[in-house]
Amino acid sequence: MRIEHDTEAHRFFALIASGTAILAYAPAGPGLLEFYSTYVPAPERGRGIGGRLVEAAFRYAREQGMRIIPTCWYVAQWVREHPEHADLLAA
Repeated sequence: MRIEHDTEAHRFFALIASGTAILAYAPAGPGLLEFYSTYVPAPERGRGIGGRLVEAAFRYAREQGMRIIPTCWYVAQWVREHPEHADLLAA
């Protein structure tokens, strides 16, 4: 699965068999990104696709020196399960 980053639409996405999986974000100030929505088509849920989107988005934020505001419940849950990435959360 290939994850792409559409900087104009502010989303990470992957084209999968049943549609498009998306992690949407919005700039939230200098050096801040708000991750507000994650969507995976129903037939593909539970297969780790959402997690791979979050990983790609966190990798991008780290590379850019940005902090994250996880208003999406899935992103917040993912960070709780992967505390090694909690250093990217905005205070």
